[in-house]
Amino acid sequence: MPSGEPLRFESHALGRTFHAAHVRLGPRSGGSDLHGHADFYELMGVVDGCGEHHAGSGSHPLEPGDVVLVRPRDRHAIAGRPPRGLAFVNVAFPAPAWEAFVDLTHADPEGTWNRRREPPLLSLRGRQAAAAQAAFDRALTAFQRTPTMLDLVRFWSDVLDLAADTDFGRLPGTDGDAGAGTTSAVRIAAATDSDGAVRPEWLVRARAAMHREENLRDGVARLRELASVSAAHLARSMREHYATSPTRFVTALRLERACALLATTDLTVTAIAHRCGFASQSYFTRCFRAAHGVSPRAFRQRARRAFVP
Repeated sequence: MPSGEPLRFESHALGRTFHAAHVRLGPRSGGSDLHGHADFYELMGVVDGCGEHHAGSGSHPLEPGDVVLVRPRDRHAIAGRPPRGLAFVNVAFPAPAWEAFVDLTHADPEGTWNRRREPPLLSLRGRQAAAAQAAFDRALTAFQRTPTMLDLVRFWSDVLDLAADTDFGRLPGTDGDAGAGTTSAVRIAAATDSDGAVRPEWLVRARAAMHREENLRDGVARLRELASVSAAHLARSMREHYATSPTRFVTALRLERACALLATTDLTVTAIAHRCGFASQSYFTRCFRAAHGVSPRAFRQRARRAFVP
Protein backbone atom coordinates (compact mmCIF):
# COMPACT_ATOMS: atom_id res chain seq x y z
CA MET A 1 0.00 0.00 0.00
CA PRO A 2 1.46 3.41 -0.94
CA SER A 3 2.55 5.70 1.86
CA GLY A 4 1.15 9.26 1.49
CA GLU A 5 3.55 11.66 3.18
CA PRO A 6 7.25 11.16 2.41
CA LEU A 7 9.35 9.93 5.32
CA ARG A 8 11.44 12.47 7.22
CA PHE A 9 14.93 11.68 8.49
CA GLU A 10 14.56 12.90 12.07
CA SER A 11 11.39 10.86 12.58
CA HIS A 12 13.62 7.78 12.49
CA ALA A 13 17.12 8.98 13.42
CA LEU A 14 15.97 10.99 16.47
CA GLY A 15 19.08 13.13 16.70
CA ARG A 16 21.57 10.54 15.57
CA THR A 17 23.94 11.20 12.66
CA PHE A 18 22.46 8.38 10.60
CA HIS A 19 20.00 5.52 10.91
CA ALA A 20 20.90 1.89 10.20
CA ALA A 21 18.79 -1.26 10.28
CA HIS A 22 19.01 -4.93 9.26
CA VAL A 23 15.79 -5.85 7.45
CA ARG A 24 14.45 -9.23 6.32
CA LEU A 25 11.42 -9.48 4.05
CA GLY A 26 9.90 -12.95 3.69
CA PRO A 27 8.93 -14.32 0.28
CA ARG A 28 5.24 -13.94 1.12
CA SER A 29 5.35 -10.85 3.31
CA GLY A 30 4.11 -8.51 0.62
CA GLY A 31 7.19 -6.33 0.97
CA SER A 32 7.45 -2.73 2.11
CA ASP A 33 4.98 0.02 1.31
CA LEU A 34 5.67 2.30 -1.64
CA HIS A 35 7.12 5.43 -0.09
CA GLY A 36 9.34 8.45 -0.66
CA HIS A 37 11.90 10.42 1.34
CA ALA A 38 11.47 14.09 2.18
CA ASP A 39 15.02 14.99 3.15
CA PHE A 40 17.38 12.03 3.14
CA TYR A 41 19.25 9.52 1.02
CA GLU A 42 19.78 5.88 1.86
CA LEU A 43 22.23 3.18 0.81
CA MET A 44 20.78 -0.32 0.81
CA GLY A 45 23.14 -3.31 0.77
CA VAL A 46 21.70 -6.75 -0.04
CA VAL A 47 23.25 -9.46 2.11
CA ASP A 48 21.13 -12.59 1.51
CA GLY A 49 18.35 -14.07 -0.60
CA CYS A 50 16.78 -12.37 -3.57
CA GLY A 51 14.05 -9.84 -4.18
CA GLU A 52 12.77 -6.97 -6.25
CA HIS A 53 13.14 -3.22 -6.05
CA HIS A 54 10.06 -1.38 -7.30
CA ALA A 55 11.01 2.15 -8.33
CA GLY A 56 10.64 4.55 -11.19
CA SER A 57 9.40 2.83 -14.31
CA GLY A 58 9.32 -0.76 -13.09
CA SER A 59 10.84 -3.54 -10.98
CA HIS A 60 14.43 -4.69 -10.89
CA PRO A 61 15.94 -7.84 -9.34
CA LEU A 62 18.08 -7.64 -6.20
CA GLU A 63 20.83 -10.12 -5.32
CA PRO A 64 23.51 -10.36 -2.61
CA GLY A 65 26.21 -7.79 -3.32
CA ASP A 66 23.85 -5.21 -4.80
CA VAL A 67 24.07 -1.70 -3.31
CA VAL A 68 21.31 0.78 -4.16
CA LEU A 69 21.43 4.55 -3.68
CA VAL A 70 17.89 5.82 -3.02
CA ARG A 71 17.48 9.56 -3.47
CA PRO A 72 14.95 11.94 -1.87
CA ARG A 73 12.88 12.17 -5.05
CA ASP A 74 12.56 8.39 -5.50
CA ARG A 75 9.36 6.54 -4.60
CA HIS A 76 10.18 2.90 -4.05
CA ALA A 77 9.23 -0.39 -2.42
CA ILE A 78 11.13 -3.63 -1.77
CA ALA A 79 9.87 -7.22 -1.80
CA GLY A 80 11.44 -10.63 -1.10
CA ARG A 81 11.19 -13.58 -3.49
CA PRO A 82 11.17 -17.35 -2.88
CA PRO A 83 12.67 -19.37 -1.46
CA ARG A 84 14.33 -17.32 1.34
CA GLY A 85 13.06 -13.81 0.79
CA LEU A 86 15.44 -10.87 1.00
CA ALA A 87 17.78 -9.57 3.71
CA PHE A 88 19.48 -6.19 3.48
CA VAL A 89 21.08 -3.46 5.59
CA ASN A 90 19.68 0.02 5.13
CA VAL A 91 21.68 3.14 6.08
CA ALA A 92 19.87 6.50 5.88
CA PHE A 93 21.49 9.93 6.21
CA PRO A 94 20.49 13.60 5.75
CA ALA A 95 20.57 14.99 2.23
CA PRO A 96 22.67 18.12 3.03
CA ALA A 97 25.47 16.06 4.61
CA TRP A 98 25.64 13.57 1.71
CA GLU A 99 25.54 16.30 -0.93
CA ALA A 100 28.34 18.23 0.80
CA PHE A 101 30.46 15.06 1.00
CA VAL A 102 29.91 14.23 -2.69
CA ASP A 103 30.71 17.80 -3.69
CA LEU A 104 33.92 18.01 -1.67
CA THR A 105 35.23 14.59 -2.74
CA HIS A 106 34.12 14.98 -6.37
CA ALA A 107 32.73 11.46 -6.10
CA ASP A 108 30.14 12.06 -8.84
CA PRO A 109 31.89 14.59 -11.07
CA GLU A 110 29.32 14.54 -13.88
CA GLY A 111 26.23 14.47 -11.66
CA THR A 112 25.04 11.19 -13.18
CA TRP A 113 23.76 9.67 -9.91
CA ASN A 114 21.05 12.31 -9.67
CA ARG A 115 20.30 12.37 -13.41
CA ARG A 116 19.37 8.71 -13.62
CA ARG A 117 15.67 7.97 -13.82
CA GLU A 118 16.12 4.88 -11.63
CA PRO A 119 17.93 4.71 -8.26
CA PRO A 120 21.61 4.01 -9.09
CA LEU A 121 22.72 0.43 -8.44
CA LEU A 122 26.19 -0.89 -7.73
CA SER A 123 26.42 -4.63 -8.50
CA LEU A 124 29.29 -6.28 -6.60
CA ARG A 125 30.36 -9.90 -6.45
CA GLY A 126 33.08 -11.94 -4.76
CA ARG A 127 35.57 -10.01 -2.67
CA GLN A 128 33.96 -6.68 -3.48
CA ALA A 129 30.60 -7.93 -2.21
CA ALA A 130 32.26 -9.12 1.01
CA ALA A 131 33.92 -5.71 1.42
CA ALA A 132 30.57 -3.96 0.96
CA GLN A 133 28.88 -6.21 3.53
CA ALA A 134 31.68 -5.48 6.00
CA ALA A 135 31.14 -1.72 5.50
CA PHE A 136 27.40 -2.06 6.16
CA ASP A 137 28.07 -4.25 9.21
CA ARG A 138 30.39 -1.58 10.64
CA ALA A 139 27.69 1.04 10.12
CA LEU A 140 25.21 -1.18 12.00
CA THR A 141 27.65 -1.62 14.87
CA ALA A 142 28.28 2.14 15.06
CA PHE A 143 24.54 2.83 15.08
CA GLN A 144 24.05 0.60 18.12
CA ARG A 145 26.08 3.09 20.15
CA THR A 146 25.98 6.85 19.61
CA PRO A 147 27.12 7.18 15.99
CA THR A 148 29.33 10.08 14.94
CA MET A 149 29.85 11.95 11.69
CA LEU A 150 33.24 10.22 11.45
CA ASP A 151 31.46 6.84 11.43
CA LEU A 152 29.26 8.04 8.59
CA VAL A 153 32.15 9.45 6.57
CA ARG A 154 34.03 6.15 6.96
CA PHE A 155 30.99 4.27 5.69
CA TRP A 156 30.57 6.56 2.70
CA SER A 157 34.28 6.32 1.91
CA ASP A 158 34.24 2.52 2.06
CA VAL A 159 31.27 2.30 -0.32
CA LEU A 160 32.56 4.95 -2.73
CA ASP A 161 35.94 3.22 -2.92
CA LEU A 162 34.07 0.25 -4.36
CA ALA A 163 32.00 2.49 -6.64
CA ALA A 164 35.16 4.03 -8.09
CA ASP A 165 36.20 0.65 -9.51
CA THR A 166 32.80 -0.23 -10.98
CA ASP A 167 29.91 2.26 -11.24
CA PHE A 168 26.51 3.05 -9.83
CA GLY A 169 25.17 2.12 -13.22
CA ARG A 170 23.82 -1.38 -13.89
CA LEU A 171 20.27 -0.06 -14.24
CA PRO A 172 19.05 1.87 -17.28
CA GLY A 173 18.20 5.49 -16.68
CA THR A 174 21.05 7.90 -17.44
CA ASP A 175 19.81 10.84 -19.46
CA GLY A 176 20.64 10.31 -23.10
CA ASP A 177 21.14 6.56 -22.59
CA ALA A 178 18.24 4.25 -23.30
CA GLY A 179 20.22 1.16 -22.47
CA ALA A 180 22.34 0.04 -19.55
CA GLY A 181 24.39 2.62 -17.72
CA THR A 182 27.96 2.90 -18.92
CA THR A 183 30.91 2.19 -16.68
CA SER A 184 33.25 5.08 -15.87
CA ALA A 185 35.79 5.49 -13.10
CA VAL A 186 35.26 8.36 -10.68
CA ARG A 187 37.69 11.13 -11.53
CA ILE A 188 38.53 14.54 -10.10
CA ALA A 189 36.39 17.26 -11.65
CA ALA A 190 34.10 20.10 -10.67
CA ALA A 191 30.91 19.19 -8.79
CA THR A 192 27.82 19.41 -10.98
CA ASP A 193 24.06 19.74 -10.66
CA SER A 194 21.57 17.15 -11.86
CA ASP A 195 21.37 19.03 -15.19
CA GLY A 196 25.16 19.06 -15.61
CA ALA A 197 25.76 22.69 -14.62
CA VAL A 198 29.05 23.19 -12.77
CA ARG A 199 28.69 24.19 -9.10
CA PRO A 200 31.10 26.96 -8.12
CA GLU A 201 33.89 25.77 -5.87
CA TRP A 202 33.40 28.76 -3.55
CA LEU A 203 29.79 27.72 -2.98
CA VAL A 204 30.61 24.06 -2.37
CA ARG A 205 33.22 24.97 0.23
CA ALA A 206 31.08 27.62 1.94
CA ARG A 207 28.16 25.21 2.32
CA ALA A 208 30.43 22.52 3.75
CA ALA A 209 31.99 24.97 6.24
CA MET A 210 28.54 25.89 7.56
CA HIS A 211 28.22 22.44 9.12
CA ARG A 212 30.67 23.64 11.80
CA GLU A 213 28.81 24.94 14.83
CA GLU A 214 30.86 28.12 15.20
CA ASN A 215 29.86 29.12 11.66
CA LEU A 216 26.28 27.98 12.08
CA ARG A 217 25.70 30.32 15.02
CA ASP A 218 26.31 33.39 12.85
CA GLY A 219 23.87 32.18 10.20
CA VAL A 220 23.44 33.66 6.73
CA ALA A 221 25.87 36.48 7.46
CA ARG A 222 28.65 33.94 8.07
CA LEU A 223 27.68 31.97 4.96
CA ARG A 224 28.03 35.19 2.95
CA GLU A 225 31.45 35.85 4.53
CA LEU A 226 32.64 32.36 3.69
CA ALA A 227 31.36 32.68 0.13
CA SER A 228 32.91 36.17 -0.34
CA VAL A 229 30.14 37.24 -2.71
CA SER A 230 27.23 39.66 -2.51
CA ALA A 231 23.97 38.69 -0.85
CA ALA A 232 22.17 38.78 -4.20
CA HIS A 233 24.79 36.61 -5.93
CA LEU A 234 24.72 34.11 -3.07
CA ALA A 235 20.93 33.88 -3.20
CA ARG A 236 20.94 33.38 -6.98
CA SER A 237 23.63 30.72 -6.78
CA MET A 238 21.93 28.79 -3.97
CA ARG A 239 18.66 28.84 -5.89
CA GLU A 240 20.30 27.81 -9.17
CA HIS A 241 22.53 25.04 -7.86
CA TYR A 242 20.70 23.72 -4.77
CA ALA A 243 17.08 24.83 -5.30
CA THR A 244 16.95 26.56 -1.91
CA SER A 245 17.63 29.93 -0.31
CA PRO A 246 20.48 30.79 2.08
CA THR A 247 17.96 31.24 4.91
CA ARG A 248 16.27 27.86 4.36
CA PHE A 249 19.65 26.14 4.06
CA VAL A 250 20.95 27.64 7.31
CA THR A 251 17.70 26.94 9.18
CA ALA A 252 17.76 23.29 8.08
CA LEU A 253 21.36 22.90 9.30
CA ARG A 254 20.54 24.60 12.61
CA LEU A 255 17.60 22.25 13.20
CA GLU A 256 19.73 19.23 12.29
CA ARG A 257 22.34 20.30 14.84
CA ALA A 258 19.65 21.02 17.43
CA CYS A 259 18.27 17.49 17.02
CA ALA A 260 21.70 16.03 17.75
CA LEU A 261 22.15 18.21 20.86
CA LEU A 262 18.66 17.38 22.16
CA ALA A 263 19.35 13.66 21.79
CA THR A 264 22.89 13.55 23.15
CA THR A 265 23.27 16.32 25.77
CA ASP A 266 21.53 17.65 28.88
CA LEU A 267 21.65 21.25 27.69
CA THR A 268 18.45 23.21 28.21
CA VAL A 269 16.26 23.97 25.21
CA THR A 270 17.14 27.65 25.60
CA ALA A 271 20.88 26.88 25.58
CA ILE A 272 20.51 24.70 22.48
CA ALA A 273 18.51 27.40 20.70
CA HIS A 274 21.22 30.00 21.29
CA ARG A 275 24.05 27.56 20.56
CA CYS A 276 22.52 26.79 17.15
CA GLY A 277 21.98 30.47 16.34
CA PHE A 278 18.26 30.96 16.98
CA ALA A 279 17.41 34.39 18.35
CA SER A 280 15.05 33.06 21.03
CA GLN A 281 13.68 29.84 22.45
CA SER A 282 10.17 30.68 21.23
CA TYR A 283 11.35 31.16 17.64
CA PHE A 284 13.40 27.96 17.84
CA THR A 285 10.38 26.04 19.14
CA ARG A 286 8.18 27.36 16.31
CA CYS A 287 10.74 26.36 13.67
CA PHE A 288 11.32 22.98 15.28
CA ARG A 289 7.63 22.16 15.53
CA ALA A 290 7.03 23.21 11.92
CA ALA A 291 9.85 20.93 10.73
CA HIS A 292 9.29 17.88 12.96
CA GLY A 293 5.71 18.09 14.20
CA VAL A 294 6.67 17.99 17.89
CA SER A 295 8.23 20.37 20.39
CA PRO A 296 11.96 20.15 21.21
CA ARG A 297 11.16 18.69 24.65
CA ALA A 298 8.89 16.00 23.18
CA PHE A 299 11.55 15.16 20.61
CA ARG A 300 14.16 14.79 23.38
CA GLN A 301 11.91 12.37 25.28
CA ARG A 302 11.38 10.25 22.17
CA ALA A 303 15.09 10.28 21.37
CA ARG A 304 16.09 9.16 24.85
CA ARG A 305 13.63 6.29 24.75
CA ALA A 306 15.07 5.26 21.41
CA PHE A 307 18.56 4.92 22.92
CA VAL A 308 17.43 2.44 25.58
CA PRO A 309 18.42 -1.12 24.49
